[in-house]
Amino acid sequence: MSTLDSGLTLIKNASQRVSKANGWMGNAFKSWMPTGLYARALLIMIVPMVILQTVVAFVFMERHWNTVTRRLSAAVVSDIAALIDVYKTYPQDKDRAHLRGIAQKLQLVVDFLPAGDMPPPGPKPFFSLLDQTLSVQLGRQISRPFWIDTVGKSNLVEIRVQLDDSVMRIFAQRSAAYASNSEIFIFWMLGTSTILLIVAVLFLRNQIKPILRLADAAESFGKGREAPNFRPRGAREVRRAAQAFIEMKARVERSIEQRTAMLAGVSHDLRTILTRFKLELALIGEGPEIDAMRKDVDEMSMMLEDYLAFARGDSGEVAQPTDMAMALEELRSDAERHGHVATVAFHGLPVVTVKPASFKRCLANLVSNAARHANTISITGQRDHRYPNITVDDDGPGIPANMREEVFKPFLRLDDARNQDEGGSGLGLAIARDITRSHGGDIMLGDSPMGGLRATVRVPV
Repeated sequence: MSTLDSGLTLIKNASQRVSKANGWMGNAFKSWMPTGLYARALLIMIVPMVILQTVVAFVFMERHWNTVTRRLSAAVVSDIAALIDVYKTYPQDKDRAHLRGIAQKLQLVVDFLPAGDMPPPGPKPFFSLLDQTLSVQLGRQISRPFWIDTVGKSNLVEIRVQLDDSVMRIFAQRSAAYASNSEIFIFWMLGTSTILLIVAVLFLRNQIKPILRLADAAESFGKGREAPNFRPRGAREVRRAAQAFIEMKARVERSIEQRTAMLAGVSHDLRTILTRFKLELALIGEGPEIDAMRKDVDEMSMMLEDYLAFARGDSGEVAQPTDMAMALEELRSDAERHGHVATVAFHGLPVVTVKPASFKRCLANLVSNAARHANTISITGQRDHRYPNITVDDDGPGIPANMREEVFKPFLRLDDARNQDEGGSGLGLAIARDITRSHGGDIMLGDSPMGGLRATVRVPV
């Protein structure tokens, strides 16, 4: 392998590692980020503002506040050093009146204490730029033992300097050695930022509300429910999306209405012919052949009803609160009238907003499918704060796991020869799933504790 090939391989491996690291960091960042648009928009506003204020505060503290405080403290210490020089140069000023006059002009208060040890160091604040700066300047300009107190008196700073025969005590205004307006700057910066942030949050909430209304309207339409008083609001882009949703909803409803009208016409024509067949059979008389033909006509009528129900779906019906416990009890009574053992139990609040007729047809198809292959049926309902779950268990032979999705296809029957004598049109489960999905839910098939098949219906509240 040449040097060029080895170099290209090294670059390729490095780029792959960088790509993996970038992907890992991206996934980690996504896991930390909030998922809601409102929270993300707040972060987009807050993070730059916090970064900007942090940089401004750091620059101000580091460059302006520290510099001004150092210069003020250096000036005060210079005045103290000058007073010490005057004290040493003019010893004839026994009562120090001349020295006190000079100090008064420098806005300092000076007196002298007997020579002795300095007081023990006092408590220090957690963060005191003045204490640090004064200590540095006193050590640099005076080079004598000193003691300072920046905590005891709020507006004054006490400084003691040990001289040869006494201790000079100086009181200086804190504002003369410290940039006291820095806190005011930070307060105004944080205060105005907070006010602006509150105003921005209020405006942002008004911009997010139309998006939430659009999401609620789309969710209601997916569940087969109406969204009352929905109209385009908000920014131009949100209004455009809402208008597109309204137009799409109108097209879907118009298509369903056209299909329903066409199926109504087909149903009327076919039922007319079947009725004519029944009248002709009734006029012919009685006989084994006539009974077989009547059976075929009745079966054709049932199959026609199933086909039309599957094609029509649940169009035209309005969702409304329905007592699910009562509906399950009616299904149990129907199963027992046909000679099957059935039990019913419902846990939780039984009132669920569904399209009552179509949803009852969905459950009836599941119960009739179980009754066709089993003797004992158990119907159980349970509702939490999000979903009501209804399970139909039986003790029949069940359905193989690899066929549990296939059985939902229209006209599919598990008997190999599609023997019409077995009954059914192969549309029961297809109709049930179609109705459930029109409510925003689904049907799952699994193994039943009773040894047969379990059908679970789950729809959103």
